[in-house]
Amino acid sequence: RNDPKHVHIIQTLDNIVCIDPRPTGAGSIPQRRGKPHRYAFDSVFTEAATQEDVVKETVQPLLHGLLDGLNATVFAYGATGAGKTYTMMGSDNSAPGLIVLTMSKLFEAVKAASTTREIALKMSYLEVYNETIRDLLVDNPKSLELREGERGEIHVHDLSEHYPTNPTEVMQLLERGTSRRTQGATEANEVSSRSHAVLQILITTKCTPQDGVAVPVRTAKLSLIDLAGSERAAVSQNRGVRRKEGCNINRSLLALGNCINALAKIGNKQRTPRGRTNLPAGVGTPSKRSGSDYVPYRDSKLTRMLKDSLGGNCRTVMIANVGPSSNTYEDTHNTLKYASQCKHIKVEVRQNVQSVQLHLSEYKAVIQKLQKEVEKLTAEKEAKPTAAAPAQRRDPALKQWQQSFHAVSSQQRHDRDSLREV
Repeated sequence: RNDPKHVHIIQTLDNIVCIDPRPTGAGSIPQRRGKPHRYAFDSVFTEAATQEDVVKETVQPLLHGLLDGLNATVFAYGATGAGKTYTMMGSDNSAPGLIVLTMSKLFEAVKAASTTREIALKMSYLEVYNETIRDLLVDNPKSLELREGERGEIHVHDLSEHYPTNPTEVMQLLERGTSRRTQGATEANEVSSRSHAVLQILITTKCTPQDGVAVPVRTAKLSLIDLAGSERAAVSQNRGVRRKEGCNINRSLLALGNCINALAKIGNKQRTPRGRTNLPAGVGTPSKRSGSDYVPYRDSKLTRMLKDSLGGNCRTVMIANVGPSSNTYEDTHNTLKYASQCKHIKVEVRQNVQSVQLHLSEYKAVIQKLQKEVEKLTAEKEAKPTAAAPAQRRDPALKQWQQSFHAVSSQQRHDRDSLREV
């Protein structure tokens, strides 16, 4: 604001962001005379918004879905110095970031639901630095590799897992991991994040068993991501190691932008009357090497990790951080453009429910069947007239039937008791 060349170029109206036409000398974006660029979003936060306001509109609606087995991802996107790390991490205890507030509210939701459910949380924290994945919660981190499961899910091999029981333990783990995250000073930002940080929380929810029968177990993954900012060499004036870091950051963000564009095109095709209404199985998987439905997830480790978050089984929130100054006109315009593209991405969200142990359900059905048979045989026995007892003793066939009847009833009661114990 103290820069005499600074011009405020951002205006907001409800959930619409308007960026003024390019001022003189503000970059290479073509100027639209008298027609500012307009972008509509689900929510828009001005400089006066607090961290609580952001959490209330973005993350809080996702928390109850986590306990029901619905995945969720929140990530901040923008140029370097736009405020992504402040949004996600905060500055100090007086202004906690989105991650801290989210974890606090998540534990409140877990505590409220613990009366009828058994809930367990598992946490991991990593960074992607120069296309290398490193664990932030171990003393001597090594390069980790991505693995793909049988169902196409992506996970990091040998990543450490921790089991916090309260927000205080989460804060301690976050502080330990953040202190090990790679940072450095550039001309654009004195404390610039040189890596993408990914915090993942796995929530396992199991209802209290009833009638001795197991119930389905729901699992959900919450991913909170602080992306490194895109850089221009002319602005950051990086050299040596910092220049290499900036190249790798831009490479991964370019891959992310390409995935966003490809997914947005697929979403637009679904919306057009002549387009296909249903996507074929495997859209966006590595096997689709050609065609307009191919999404290049494998171009970067970041995009491969975010495969489910971008176009899979996940509810995703993208927070676009922009600066209102004319000095960052190109960065602001590009960020708003990519964020607008994300609105066209279509995802198919479903609950993650583990298979119920079917043999337990079958045991219950067998027990009920045996109970009905015992009741039927008992009723038939009681219906026999008492006067026929002497005749039964004289008739060997009736005596043999009576012995068989008692043997079958005894065996059925024994089977019923055994199945109940199982």
